[in-house]
Amino acid sequence: MKQDTQAIEAKTIGLIDSLRTTCGDYGLAGGGSEYKIITEMFLYKFFNDKFGYEVKRMPIYGERLSNAEKWDAEYDKFDEEEVEDLFSYLPGSVPKMKPHHTLSHLYNASTQGDFSTLLDATLVEIASLNEDTFSVLTSGNSKVKIFNGVTNFITDVHKRDQFAIAMMKNLASFNFEDVFAEKYDFFSRIFQYLIKDYNNAGGGKYAEYYTPREIATVMARLLVGDDAQLRGVSCYDPSAGTGTLLLALAHQIGEDRCSIYSQDISEKSSEMLRLNLILNGLSESLPNIRQGNTLLEPAHKEANGTIKKFDYVVSNPPFKLDFPEYRDTLAADGIRFWAGVPNAVKQIKPKPTMAIYTCFIQHVLNSLSSRGKGAIVVPTGFITAKSGIENKILHRIVDEQWVYGVISMPSNVFADTGT
Repeated sequence: MKQDTQAIEAKTIGLIDSLRTTCGDYGLAGGGSEYKIITEMFLYKFFNDKFGYEVKRMPIYGERLSNAEKWDAEYDKFDEEEVEDLFSYLPGSVPKMKPHHTLSHLYNASTQGDFSTLLDATLVEIASLNEDTFSVLTSGNSKVKIFNGVTNFITDVHKRDQFAIAMMKNLASFNFEDVFAEKYDFFSRIFQYLIKDYNNAGGGKYAEYYTPREIATVMARLLVGDDAQLRGVSCYDPSAGTGTLLLALAHQIGEDRCSIYSQDISEKSSEMLRLNLILNGLSESLPNIRQGNTLLEPAHKEANGTIKKFDYVVSNPPFKLDFPEYRDTLAADGIRFWAGVPNAVKQIKPKPTMAIYTCFIQHVLNSLSSRGKGAIVVPTGFITAKSGIENKILHRIVDEQWVYGVISMPSNVFADTGT
């Protein structure tokens, strides 16, 4: 890694740590709201700097903004007509920000009183302005906007302004523009650091299981190879989590040569996947991100209602999860779940027993195009199963010559499991 890259990466990590420290100072460390606050503020900073970088290089208005002593101060002078005209020239992947949305404008207003209300209102305005580009859809087509505000998590209303001011001071510590100018490729590592404390297997029924980046890279290389000249390919993960597998696949193929599709039941994971795509130059795939139950309500379908087929499918699904409430609904879909669905538990136990991964294997196989390639993480016992759904799947993938290979990984490469 180049020295300049190391320096900017260290500063970026420093920004994340400072946001964490501020949350801790206000009693929010480790709470369910901490990840929302940190990711929203980090992304607001990214939006601000990305917008500034792009508008200074536009053929229209770029010279005026780049020649100014401070581009954001000059932007404050734009009237509404000029702002709308500027927006019309912006690429679709660049966030839109009005003059009063910029970090500089907000920072200068931080001492004027009721700053927490102003900060939250600004974030909500930016979310609404960019909702068509940066929203995530649920399986019911409801939009989940990118910002919701951060200071309402502070229960003591008298401390909200102080908290908002402290957050803004953190954001003002450095600028991302060198990252954009030099095209540094480190945001996949930064994202992993950003979410390291919020992505674990302790999140309740629909927990987020993190796939190590190294494993994701191996899977991507095996699927794509090093010399593939691919164009316009589709990549899908039906249990995407925060997108580690998809991002590794996109990096291997080339971000400009593929489209990402995903679904995950977790709201938190879907929000972080959105952030991951934005940071890694894949904003154009955001309309393909869905939050919802893939097995019960698969969001990606063809016009005739059949499951959409993809060129590449990757998945690290939950291995066991009790789902008696919709088990019979899945079992009725004999086309998609041709090997069957696990029997419902008669009594919910402390640890789940229904092998839900067998349903995901069948869904993955049904989601591959005729020449598609897929890779899925499964528990070790699957490949030696002598009966049940597992054995039916094994027989079919061998008889149909669908399986190319099985790779046994070392123990303890995944957190919280010896698999």
